[in-house]
Amino acid sequence: MDFISLIVIVGIAAVLITSIIDFIRGGKLRERMHMRERRFSAEIFYTLLMLYLIVILGFGFIYFMLSMNDVLLVEDGELREVSVIGSMIHSFYFSGVTMLTVGYGDITPIGIGRLIALVQALIGYILPTAFVLKLVQNNQENRDREKDML
Repeated sequence: MDFISLIVIVGIAAVLITSIIDFIRGGKLRERMHMRERRFSAEIFYTLLMLYLIVILGFGFIYFMLSMNDVLLVEDGELREVSVIGSMIHSFYFSGVTMLTVGYGDITPIGIGRLIALVQALIGYILPTAFVLKLVQNNQENRDREKDML
């Protein structure tokens, strides 16, 4: 793997980690978000949607960068040479399927790709839980503030 690919992968990983940590902590969103009791929060929903897109695209770029150096994804159990565009499409498709925990099995990672896919699947399982916990936490904070005002 060349130096530029490594820098790009580290940069993408840093953006992914920062986005996930910022979402879980509340970060800048907490200042703009005013949740009302028993109401759907469009802000949190859109934040979660954007976070999913960032993670899917980020991991897709990681798979793509790694596929430019080695064969990373195997389609239907066969090693196939695909064009750059085909490799990019496979990388984003695999990333989305892995993140959303569908896992059709038509594309399989090999080598380090298995570990990366495992981490992405774990993030895919944790994000909805973090979303629900964030809603419960904000709801509890609103109740506590209302009690303090009385």
